Amino acid sequence: MRWLVGWAGAAASAARDIQPLGAHLLWEGPDPLWAVGDWRPDEIRLVYADGDTHLAVFGHCGADDETLRRSLVSARAGALRQLTTWPGSYTAVARFGRRTVIPADLAGTRPVFHAAWAGGTAYATAALPLADLTEAQLDVAHLAARLACPEAPEAVGDGTPYQGVHRVPPGHALRLREGGSHDVLGYEPATPLVVAAPPVEREAAVAGVRDALVEAVRTRLAAPRHAPARDAGPVPGMGPADRRAARLGPEPAPGVGADLSGGSASATLALLAAGLPGMPGTVYGTGATLAGERLLAVTFNDLTTAGGPGTAAELDRARLIAENPRLHHLVVAGGEEALPYAELESGPLTDEPGPSLVTAARHRHRLAAGSADHLVGHGARHVLDAHPARLADLLLDRRRRHLVRPVAALAKASGGGSRAMLVPFTVYRAARRLARTPYPEGLTSAAGLLRGTFDEAGPTDGALGASLSALTWCRPGPAARWLTGEALAEVSVRLEAVAARPRGGATTGRPGQRLARAALARQAADHRVFEQAAEVRHQRLHAPFYDNQVVRACQALPESLRVQPGARADVLRAVLTGAGVRGLPPGWGATTHAWHTDSVRSGLRTYVSDVVGLFDAPLLADAGLVEARVVRKAVRAAAQGEPLPLDGLAELVGTEIWLRRLLARRGSCWTAEGNRDPRAVTSGVTP
Repeated sequence: MRWLVGWAGAAASAARDIQPLGAHLLWEGPDPLWAVGDWRPDEIRLVYADGDTHLAVFGHCGADDETLRRSLVSARAGALRQLTTWPGSYTAVARFGRRTVIPADLAGTRPVFHAAWAGGTAYATAALPLADLTEAQLDVAHLAARLACPEAPEAVGDGTPYQGVHRVPPGHALRLREGGSHDVLGYEPATPLVVAAPPVEREAAVAGVRDALVEAVRTRLAAPRHAPARDAGPVPGMGPADRRAARLGPEPAPGVGADLSGGSASATLALLAAGLPGMPGTVYGTGATLAGERLLAVTFNDLTTAGGPGTAAELDRARLIAENPRLHHLVVAGGEEALPYAELESGPLTDEPGPSLVTAARHRHRLAAGSADHLVGHGARHVLDAHPARLADLLLDRRRRHLVRPVAALAKASGGGSRAMLVPFTVYRAARRLARTPYPEGLTSAAGLLRGTFDEAGPTDGALGASLSALTWCRPGPAARWLTGEALAEVSVRLEAVAARPRGGATTGRPGQRLARAALARQAADHRVFEQAAEVRHQRLHAPFYDNQVVRACQALPESLRVQPGARADVLRAVLTGAGVRGLPPGWGATTHAWHTDSVRSGLRTYVSDVVGLFDAPLLADAGLVEARVVRKAVRAAAQGEPLPLDGLAELVGTEIWLRRLLARRGSCWTAEGNRDPRAVTSGVTP
């Protein structure tokens, strides 16, 4: 895990006696900044403007130094958004004398955390180091909120699993002043609740998505356009010889690779990377081009579900796409060892819990065959697809005719008969109710559901049930049905407290836009857990769909386009056509969600004894969040095929695994000055 950490306004005695273990100091003084972990030399850039104005950029940024310098000057005048408009995925830290600004990204894969410490404010891009620094206790109420309402910012707030450690919301920036005081402010323009933003033509919006994606991929492929800052000093981390000598796990192949399985999003990135000028063999951060190297396209073949029509069709499409001469196709076979719920007892301690912990071994099996820089299509569904609540936004704009096709698709998915005939009226009524329901009233209703039998409040099966469940301001999560009454009551009190605030606790944002942002933030947070849990040493995963510029371009897509069936595949096909890629195989763009569900159920059936064993004496029960007997019964029932929410069980299992790893952890991320004892490193945390 790579992170940066600093503080402002801390007491001189405390700041002098402690520092991050194995850190590299980027700037010193009363408000220092460190980089910790195995950073590549070109993943840290320092830019100096006039006087005491400095900028540090961490990650992959496509802007040159002059552009960074101009943006830094604009940010000093108050235009903080200028620090978030460059291609790529990065964290920027701007320092203006004794004033420091750190923006979080729009999605949430590059978060910023802060905590009060030694009379000032400490900040970091990971929550666990701040918990170590402040000796924070576990926040059980926050874990309950995450499990009860994972997509509701009102329930989770700005908290973390550690008491006193707070998260900067996506689209906001942390501003530290001289003396250590701080505030959090948004840098994106707010959208009014009722008034729609000026519409963007479909062709222009799709062209914007194409340009943003092409630039995002080009940023990962391009050789460095700049030399590392001379005064930055060496960045800690293993060199190639050290890595070979240590033999710490499998080494990724050199060059750039991408997934060719998993859906149209990952295939789009692979085709864009293969079609852009330059060699895909360029390793980001080294400038070395491997002659004749092709982009490594990896297809995962799940042997446990082999023979199914979906799996066979996906493999056939991957083979047809891989006929591109600039692609080197590699099929990775996975058996029981690569099923979800495999190897639950092993793995690193991540910064926070997440459901992707149950599939980490599966992804490591696939990624170990990938390249040193590997493109994945995560996030495309949440930035391109329409959240069901966007139907309410269309009603607010009096554009009812755009509801015809999505409602017809839901009716078709629900089967024939009288039930299908009632679908249009049912969906329209739910969308109209959401459009007319005030935000505080929606929170109060959700609080009431948490205190009652909310699992029987409405249909939850299939696409229709999921859409109707999403057509509400706030809804219980899939794991809520297994939480104790006391835990649910505490979360409901949180929701009622937010609803009772003046103006209902910040009501800006139309229902569809607001709920889509919350769902994106939840998915991005789990992607960050996925990166840490499935990390292959010295490999970098790139998810361009989470980049700020890609998110902004996708937000400009008209809602009337988003809600249409197959909109994501149509947009990505137009992106590829505009980039000169044609001749896609038949069936390209088909969804793979059903096959994923089959593999999850197969993994649960295979490893049911291990999962049940986790809940013989679970830490979640010790914290008062679940009853062990109830969860064990649910796991056995789901393994036998009962229609229970598998994503809810993954939330519970992932949180229990994370608690066990946290409890078994020894050491700290910090050390006293002069102490270099390696035993002080956090045990189990990936460096």
